[in-house]
Amino acid sequence: MIKGLKAALGTVFVGLLAGTSLAHAQSTDGELIKKGEYLARLGDCVACHTSLHGKVFAGGLAIQTPIGTIYSTNITPDAADGIGTYTEEQFADAVRRGIRKDGSTLYPAMPYPSFSNIPDDDIKAMYAYFMHGVKPVAQPNKAEDITWPLSMRWPLAVWRMMFAPTPAPFTPAPGTKPDVARGEFIVTGPGHCGACHTPRGFAMQEKAMNASGGPVYLSGGGIIDNWIAPSLRSDPVQGIGRWSEDDIVEFLKSGRTDHAAVFGAMADVVGWSSQYFTDSDLHAIASYLKSLPAVPAPQGDYKYDPSTAQALDSGNTAITAGAKTYVEQCAICHRNDGGGVPRMFPPLAGNPAVVSDNPTSVAHIVVDGGILPPTNWAPSAVAMPAYKTTLSDQQIADVVNFIRTSWGNKAPANVTASDIQKLRVTHTPIDAPTRTWGKGGVDTATWGLFYPQPYGAGWTFAPQTHTGEDDAQ
Repeated sequence: MIKGLKAALGTVFVGLLAGTSLAHAQSTDGELIKKGEYLARLGDCVACHTSLHGKVFAGGLAIQTPIGTIYSTNITPDAADGIGTYTEEQFADAVRRGIRKDGSTLYPAMPYPSFSNIPDDDIKAMYAYFMHGVKPVAQPNKAEDITWPLSMRWPLAVWRMMFAPTPAPFTPAPGTKPDVARGEFIVTGPGHCGACHTPRGFAMQEKAMNASGGPVYLSGGGIIDNWIAPSLRSDPVQGIGRWSEDDIVEFLKSGRTDHAAVFGAMADVVGWSSQYFTDSDLHAIASYLKSLPAVPAPQGDYKYDPSTAQALDSGNTAITAGAKTYVEQCAICHRNDGGGVPRMFPPLAGNPAVVSDNPTSVAHIVVDGGILPPTNWAPSAVAMPAYKTTLSDQQIADVVNFIRTSWGNKAPANVTASDIQKLRVTHTPIDAPTRTWGKGGVDTATWGLFYPQPYGAGWTFAPQTHTGEDDAQ
């Protein structure tokens, strides 16, 4: 009897241990999946891998390139159409090296050069999330719309060998403060900020992957779905030189500050990803950006000029072309002094997006309108109407030039009615590069003789923007 009691107690004890181990394993798996979900937010995976009005992570978002259109892929765990048959090693190769399961190279619209510094533990967590925390979706991938011979994939392997860093875990420089180091890891790694905010070179490569590349790093990128990615460096006119760390945190968290509002592709980043970042990570990002070395400021410093506001207040709209249109259509929200309404209508005076070398962003928002997306921290959605059917091309050109040269703004007044017509009718960005490949001017330049490319010196990868077209999910 005692022997049987001992056996029974032993069985119960072993069962309790097994139950504890199982519960611990399940808890660990749940924590790993949760960590992977957060890392996917840091990488903004959802916005690029979800088509307009599509299913989350099922791919199909159109991404314009100078050689044609490519489409983001299905990264749900569906075995037939997604990545359900990927091993963890194959997943790591795709994320950090740009090599998919069949051995071919991914287009660098997938920012694997930035992801190369993600450590193994984070890869493990992301793999757990995509395999066990994402719902499988049976949606076939779309073929690229690129004309042969540029559609051949083997040159991508050469590109990867020339320009992609060798995968290695991020290591901060000795003496770097922990919060700055964390911010640097996010910005240069999973956050892949340089993919949009660093200009690209002759082969579409980012000209610098981190601050060691000099002032060009994060100095402003190309045209993304008719929006310009501005400088994230200390330039006080075209960058964030006049922003505080708290401004950056508030912007990434809510999409708006007293002197700025998110727009275009960055609205997708805030709406789909950065609003979910932890406060510590947001502050780390801000600390890193503000720690970057000072850069030359081509336009000097910004100083507000009250003369425009004084003229408009007195009823004088003959000061320059566009002033009358501004008073009639814009001043009710952006005010005669160009100051806007804090956290609602962004100021136009001293706004980096307004005085960018390329006027496409400000022209685009006047032509097609825009939406300041709601977030968990600022739930109101604020819209600007489209003026493409209300104003003539000349009126839009005049008001854009007026905005770019008033209140101390010193951008060129070089937008023409022809520029606006192309932007309105064919969605062609306003671009004035002096160097193009192939024959012809900006509108007819080609890579060799094979395919027209509209971006000129501003070549980049330009995914469609969800904000204003699709709700954040």
